[in-house]
Amino acid sequence: MDFLTQIFDGKGPALGTSTGQSFFGEGDAFDARSPIDGAVLGQVRATTREEYEHVVSTAQSAFESWRMMPAPQRGEIVRQIGDALREYKEALGLLVSQEMGKIYQEGLGEVQEMIDICDFAVGLSRQLYGLTMHSERPLHRMYEQWHPLGIVGVMSAFNFPVAVYSWNAMVAAVCGDVVIWKPSEKAPLCGIAVQQIIAGVLADNDVPEGVFNLIQGDREVGEWCTHDTRLPLISATGSIRMGKEVAQVVGARLGKSLLELGGNNAVIVSDKADLEMAIRAIVFGAVGTAGQRCTSTRRLFVHDAVFEDVKQRLLAIYKNITIGDPTAEGTLVGPLIDDQAVETMQAALKAVVEEGGEVLYGGDDLRGSAAPVAGGHYVKPAICIAENHYDIVQEETFAPILYLIRVSSVEEAVALHNNVKQGLSSSIFTLNMRESELFLSHQGSDCGIANVNIGTSGAEIGGAFGGEKETGGGRESGSDAWKAYMRRQTNTINWGAELPLAQGISFDV
Repeated sequence: MDFLTQIFDGKGPALGTSTGQSFFGEGDAFDARSPIDGAVLGQVRATTREEYEHVVSTAQSAFESWRMMPAPQRGEIVRQIGDALREYKEALGLLVSQEMGKIYQEGLGEVQEMIDICDFAVGLSRQLYGLTMHSERPLHRMYEQWHPLGIVGVMSAFNFPVAVYSWNAMVAAVCGDVVIWKPSEKAPLCGIAVQQIIAGVLADNDVPEGVFNLIQGDREVGEWCTHDTRLPLISATGSIRMGKEVAQVVGARLGKSLLELGGNNAVIVSDKADLEMAIRAIVFGAVGTAGQRCTSTRRLFVHDAVFEDVKQRLLAIYKNITIGDPTAEGTLVGPLIDDQAVETMQAALKAVVEEGGEVLYGGDDLRGSAAPVAGGHYVKPAICIAENHYDIVQEETFAPILYLIRVSSVEEAVALHNNVKQGLSSSIFTLNMRESELFLSHQGSDCGIANVNIGTSGAEIGGAFGGEKETGGGRESGSDAWKAYMRRQTNTINWGAELPLAQGISFDV
């Protein structure tokens, strides 16, 4: 496999060894399979409990020296990591496509996100600003500063096997934290490849072992992190169910959790929209990554005046979508991650019909003899007529299902849009300023991301990424999301010869 060989410098993937900064585990072996054709890409050994303790101990020791390195010097290490990712962009992008199933261009885009966040973090390393405040007491100075937290645990999901990790790890690193990463057991090779790339940079700079750490395994390994008081922050990406469990466990030990959970994202199409622009964004949002993005477009509220037009345009496009090997040129939709994902989609389509809706097109199970590639987990993206109150529409199904919902006004659409438990990404298409401003106002979208005339997916790293309600409330990547990886400290210095008390209190001894 050339893409693996290139990343591992021709030595082959050392999937069961510890090499410098790279720790892969010596526990039970499990297969890393490609959803493209079901082929085994390699075997990975899970981290044992004894090995986990070694990783945490090593990370604790590394933190002692890493936090004392000036932040711009930490930024220089991250800059070099970005350069190394540029060198391996094509190989790593292909591995993402092979192991996760998104098309190659999206795999390249995910690696580019890693490069971009490295660039962002380099600049951030010189901008970890605090504030100065005026004291009410004479000859006193007040200010605040930010200190690193310690060990940050990052648990990433299969659908973005490398980018979301980097949003956390590169920002945490320049903040002075060290990182323990548990990638999804459905995409372990991507984790190993990234760890190998980073390890080369760290070795070149004599960075102590333990700044970036990798552990592998299933839910049990993740639970070691969430229960561990030595990890003050857990950043977890995944389902709402998983996030609630993480929040309860971490909260019970008064730790911090940064959660990026489910999204039931919607696009509103006004009768004043540019439909050409809207249709392109809707299709990309609904079928890109085979509907397996947290920001995938799942609900579509369309004004009655343009409903039939939008429906017919979507049907015409869906009937011509190329489904198949995501590494092949011209493919727009690759496979779902596994058989369970296909079966979950089939159950959702059945539920739509049972609740009174209609499957207009697609939804076909293309496994078996119908598969574009033998052994793969393929489906046809589906378009359904539905109502927002349907139980199945209220849920997030991680598959390419688009629910078309007719509305008579933007106000009605916004009310329905907000009437779900998730709150990640949202979008409106309109050329009317009042409608767009309504959507962005206090009475508009209740999501963490609200867009005008662009779709729900494709967030830039410069903005803070995350959502409200049962999406978890966390923020990653840009803006001031760095503050989640640090602790705030307020400092007061008395440089006078007396000891005046706050609020004018008099206390004579």
